[in-house]
Amino acid sequence: MSTADSFDKLDKVDRAYDSPPIWYDIRGFFILCLSYRSTIWAQVAFFGKNMGPKHLEGAIGTATLFSIILWWRNFRRVAPVTTVGFDYAEAMLEGARHRLGHDENLTLLRRDVAQLEFANDTFDTANIANAVHCFPDVDAGLTEVNRVLKSGGTLALNALLEPKGPGLLRAISNRINAWGIRKGILNQVFTESAITAQLVNAGFEIVESKRSGNTLNVLARKPSRGQS
Repeated sequence: MSTADSFDKLDKVDRAYDSPPIWYDIRGFFILCLSYRSTIWAQVAFFGKNMGPKHLEGAIGTATLFSIILWWRNFRRVAPVTTVGFDYAEAMLEGARHRLGHDENLTLLRRDVAQLEFANDTFDTANIANAVHCFPDVDAGLTEVNRVLKSGGTLALNALLEPKGPGLLRAISNRINAWGIRKGILNQVFTESAITAQLVNAGFEIVESKRSGNTLNVLARKPSRGQS
């Protein structure tokens, strides 16, 4: 992808998410139920387990899901971790600051996933929740996340897949996805083999993957040094 194309797509992302955070949350709820065909609690259980001592939360948005994850971890008496959360859309970050700006364990930054500006081998874990299918350049984003993870560090993500299921539900999902692409909040949908291959090409090994509704939950690892 050329530099000009990358800037154009990032500007489109910024415009697409330049709306009040409450609208993003309402919109996201319906997308979760009707397009992803998943639940908040399924996502909390999946992403909440992948948080090491120094954690990267990618495309954190308004931090609605992340705040529930923190509540879930606190309820289970899991020790807090140091987290850096980033997003490209300033309007979304403003919502995250409003919701979690008081949390001394969380730093919120505006970053492009393809240019994270962190040192190599910085983070123990990374999560990308409900977002990899929105990246303008998936390959560059995954490669950059791999770079900033420590050797042996893990990445949890869920990728939006081509819809399956009964005809009506599949048609609703397709309509929502088409709208998302026109709006600029969705870049693509994946096949299971395509997103898995992109992770491997970015330097990850797949630990586990499981379809959940119309998404694929994947836990991937950056191989330890010296491991082939």
